[in-house]
Amino acid sequence: MPKLCRARPPADAAEERRVRRLARSRLAPRDCILRARMIAMSWDGRRTAEIAAELECHPRTVRERFARFNAAGFDGLRDRPRAGRGRRLSEAERSRLIGLVATAPPGRLVRHAAGELAARDEQREAHWTLDALAGAAQRAGIAIKRSQVRRILRAEGVRWRRPRSWATSVDPEFGPKGRPS
Repeated sequence: MPKLCRARPPADAAEERRVRRLARSRLAPRDCILRARMIAMSWDGRRTAEIAAELECHPRTVRERFARFNAAGFDGLRDRPRAGRGRRLSEAERSRLIGLVATAPPGRLVRHAAGELAARDEQREAHWTLDALAGAAQRAGIAIKRSQVRRILRAEGVRWRRPRSWATSVDPEFGPKGRPS
């Protein structure tokens, strides 16, 4: 026979309001929302097996969350600190790095209104490479190395190289070679 386990009653009206507001939230972390829903359902008189079936988790998970809430209160709904070193780069810095790929490199030739080509900085790279991105990020104040740039861009699915278009040209006299395939 499984142990009958429930969340303790709310300590005061403010705690109940906080838990129920978190249970209805759409912007909070998903795990915290699920934990708050478990507690709110328990307060509504639902049993562990019903809660587990509705939230699609194991009844043992529900009992563990009840025990943690009973011991730590509202703070027991949050994630515990994880083991290991935390991320060195903040999400804002990661976003700035990803946004950097969308900008034109400083050495790329740009056609001006008069029709002449010129680069912002002729000594720099004309195309983004991992080394060029790492250097630009470092100049922007983000302490990062080439290997980390590669890992971040691959994880986000961002291309840092321009695809080569062998079949097209910006030359107005360019004609396709052979018949189209």
